[in-house]
Amino acid sequence: MNMSNRFLHGGLLMAASLLYAGSASADDLSGANTAWILTSTALVLFMTIPGLSLFYAGLVRVKNVLSVLMQCFALTCLMSLLWFVVGYTIAFGSDGVAQGPLIGDFGNVLFGAISMDTMNGDIPASLFAIFQMTFAIITPALIVGAFAERMRFSAMLLFCSIWLLVVYAPVCHWVWGGGWLGDMGLQDFAGGTVVHITAGVAAVVAALVMGPRRGFGNVAMPPHNLTMTVTGAGMLWVGWFGFNAGSALAADSSAAMAMLVTHLSAACGSLAWMAMEWLRHGKPSVLGIVTGMVAGLGTITPASGSVGPAGAVVIGLSAGVICYFATNFIKQKLRIDDSLDVFPVHGVGGILGTLLAGIFCSTQLGIFSGNGFTGEATSIGGQLFIQGTGVVSTFLYTAVATWVILKLVDVVVGLRVNDEEETQGLDLVLHDERGYDL
Repeated sequence: MNMSNRFLHGGLLMAASLLYAGSASADDLSGANTAWILTSTALVLFMTIPGLSLFYAGLVRVKNVLSVLMQCFALTCLMSLLWFVVGYTIAFGSDGVAQGPLIGDFGNVLFGAISMDTMNGDIPASLFAIFQMTFAIITPALIVGAFAERMRFSAMLLFCSIWLLVVYAPVCHWVWGGGWLGDMGLQDFAGGTVVHITAGVAAVVAALVMGPRRGFGNVAMPPHNLTMTVTGAGMLWVGWFGFNAGSALAADSSAAMAMLVTHLSAACGSLAWMAMEWLRHGKPSVLGIVTGMVAGLGTITPASGSVGPAGAVVIGLSAGVICYFATNFIKQKLRIDDSLDVFPVHGVGGILGTLLAGIFCSTQLGIFSGNGFTGEATSIGGQLFIQGTGVVSTFLYTAVATWVILKLVDVVVGLRVNDEEETQGLDLVLHDERGYDL
């Protein structure tokens, strides 16, 4: 190599080393982790629109298909704004500031403590805020399935707005924002208590307060478009990888294991529900297999960060069977018109998964554990007590608060449409549009 080439080569090496050193020290940001959480954020939003929107819209009758799509879309917009204004600071407060046991401090109103350079660990704080925003969007949207086909649009917007700030954000703080349940050592990796128990309990309370749809139990109310529902279900399955694996907040082995156990539980939940229908009714149904998938996904959610593949298989199979019987019990025995089975699938699934996380996270079970359990409890019994405390406290607080909010909204704007409007369908009555013009 001649002198000029050596000089050029040395200069390039020096420039590259300086560039690398500068980028590595810039706030310790991890490009890999940031890229993964950016992807996960998009996946979780994809769960609501179009995933959950299509899943729910296919399950209602044709005269109400647009109303469900409209509710999910409007909630995506409104919950995003409320999270920006005050929801995030109630749940997470200001980074680096000691938080109280019940709610966060109010130093992040309007994202006031977040700038371009603010970090949350090794990812931007703005990214963490919008990732959590997508959870705050889908949780109220899940409740829509309980009062589908009969709640006023204005009542839905008011109820979900108050509910986000009074129920979701505080419970989120209890578990993930430095609150009392997190300090106890509750294992809820991606939202068994925060998302599924709160949404499920709110759903059954709403169904009880509002009463059944006209003709419930006497008139057949089959899904109008199962093709749409299956399409939405597939989107939910894919999006759930961002929901659970993204909750690792890193592109690492914990995220990989969370994705693996999520997929296994969904598959097992589907097969278990299908098998129960086949055994009891002689034929498996499309509606059953996709509902079993959602049950498997919801049930693994709290445990996805603390169990291994074998535990996920057991959790998924349990979800398919138990949520199947819960659905029949709620609708046929208790005669509660939870329109799209939100409580028996998400509520029961969230309770089951939160409790099973306390069992299968234990190293005492060998192959069942395998995803970095970090709790302080040294026994299954000790961890189960913590998990049970999380379930009971979340259940009771959500039930009481939701009932009060619904009664308040009923006084202010009225909860449900009248009988004539319900018969005509919410699409025309509330939006002056039809879902189909064929």
